Amino acid sequence: MLFCDIGNTSYHFLKGKKEFKKAIDSFDPSTIKERIYYISVNRDVSQKLHLLENWIDLSSFIDWEKYYGTMGVDRIFAIEAVDHGIIVDAGSAITVDVVRNGVFEGGSIYLGLKAIECAYKNISPALETAINFELDMSCLPKNTKDAISYAYLKPLRDEVFSHNLPIVLTGGDANKLKKIFPEAKIETKLIFTSMKKMLNKERCD
Repeated sequence: MLFCDIGNTSYHFLKGKKEFKKAIDSFDPSTIKERIYYISVNRDVSQKLHLLENWIDLSSFIDWEKYYGTMGVDRIFAIEAVDHGIIVDAGSAITVDVVRNGVFEGGSIYLGLKAIECAYKNISPALETAINFELDMSCLPKNTKDAISYAYLKPLRDEVFSHNLPIVLTGGDANKLKKIFPEAKIETKLIFTSMKKMLNKERCD
């Protein structure tokens, strides 16, 4: 069975245990003839795929009444994979979503790591720095790099801990955030897990 998570720049495929990617700009989805279950945040790609009968859009299986209208489908699928916990998805943005006993309670959106570093650099070249994940957040920092890191990491960490729930990390920067959430579980295939779960549920219903 073939699954695909489509972002702004690439098709991310899972077939069995094998993952591979294809660039949006160069890949022709009509070259694949087998049935593919997908989600997409790319509007232009979605319009093309709706014309291909073997590409099945799993977003049509979502119970949208549980979420708000402008919520990203990739974020929803990450949430659907977890019955009880807090999902921290560290991608271009960092989303923090709370699911308690199967009910989505809400969440927040932070700038992603690259975005926050670029934002400070745009203010002043003197503020150009990488986030320090080894920072001791038990005391106030006394240098620029740690001051920036503290201002970004401490509110994020405090919010996540405040919900007192199991923490699930996913996304490209999950391993970096593991340094401030050592007890968290990293789920690199969280969205694919959710896609399989939703497809099985739909078949059972």
